[in-house]
Amino acid sequence: MLYRYGSDSKGNLVKKACVYTKDEHLISLSNIDPDALQIISRLRDAGCTSYVVGGAVRDLIVGNKPKDFDIVTDATPSKIKRVFRNSRIIGRRFRLVHVVFGNKIFEVSTFRSNAEGSVGNEFGTIEQDVLRRDFTINALYYDPLQEQVIDYVGGMKDIKKHVLRPVISIDTIFVEDPVRMLRAIKYSATTHAKMSYQLRRKIRNSADLLSQVSPSRLTEELLKILNSSFAYEIVREALETDLYIYLQPSATALIYEDKNFEKKYLESIKQLGELNKEASDVRLGKKLQFIIQDFIGTLTDWNMEIQTKTSANELFAKTWKQCRNFVLPMNPVRKELEFAVKASLKALGVNVSLKSSKKSAVKPAAEKKPAKKAAKKTAHKIEKKN
Repeated sequence: MLYRYGSDSKGNLVKKACVYTKDEHLISLSNIDPDALQIISRLRDAGCTSYVVGGAVRDLIVGNKPKDFDIVTDATPSKIKRVFRNSRIIGRRFRLVHVVFGNKIFEVSTFRSNAEGSVGNEFGTIEQDVLRRDFTINALYYDPLQEQVIDYVGGMKDIKKHVLRPVISIDTIFVEDPVRMLRAIKYSATTHAKMSYQLRRKIRNSADLLSQVSPSRLTEELLKILNSSFAYEIVREALETDLYIYLQPSATALIYEDKNFEKKYLESIKQLGELNKEASDVRLGKKLQFIIQDFIGTLTDWNMEIQTKTSANELFAKTWKQCRNFVLPMNPVRKELEFAVKASLKALGVNVSLKSSKKSAVKPAAEKKPAKKAAKKTAHKIEKKN
């Protein structure tokens, strides 16, 4: 093992980071996207330091092939933009660069300072940048040209021990960004990393911070769960830590009230995870079906509805509106939710076409108003349950 040295506040030479060589980290370059390698190589040619960072490094160390490669560098966004013509600067306050290769997008960010905590936007050094990372297993920097892993926080040991340990102080990590609680349970479920009793208790006690998070961010996090082969494990963790109520409040209320619904719902989530293991190109509508089908089953006596010959379009319109409120605050693509509702109805014997018509059977008017009513009703149910 090698070491990276620096100076402390008194000017003394101190050990700053462990540097693991290829014989120690065992990362295979064949698991790294060639375009990610090209980005790092071109930044180095331009005189800049750059690394693969975060979850991709964690996955590479355990032998998995990452889906995404985030890159960090000491180059400013404007300089990155000059190096890559196939790029664009995004963000107003937190500016970073998307480098585009065909249908692939690589996020390239500049080292950030921790002078304003873990959410400030001042540029800084790698030593400052690492202290903004959420957990040690995501705070490793990989140099594919030198084939070295730079570890400032003991992340390599934590990966080997399957331990989830925060880099940021436990008193501020979730206050600064509540979504980190969702990441914590996801990492725990997907990497089998154990959370300490203190960390788990902090998450449960801080769960209400998620009420401050925008619906768009919550939608993004829930879609990640729906696309994961560990969907069941993540949802179970979210329920046990009181986080799922902020992702799917209506489903959580039904789970608290009805053990039979809970059993069916979790079984559907388990089937979703199995589907994700088998295939990676399944449309979102098919995945959404797994989180609404049990709810739809509770809405009415479907055999009676079919016998009374209620029109399929009418049943679809009523069911779609109720499902739209049921999945809030998630706001999926309209046509995908429509597909999920139609597929669920078809499985119940309602003869409805899965093809989308040019004129939807459901009018888009005032979809946000029922959301408040649904949220208040769900909150009342949960308070009554507790």
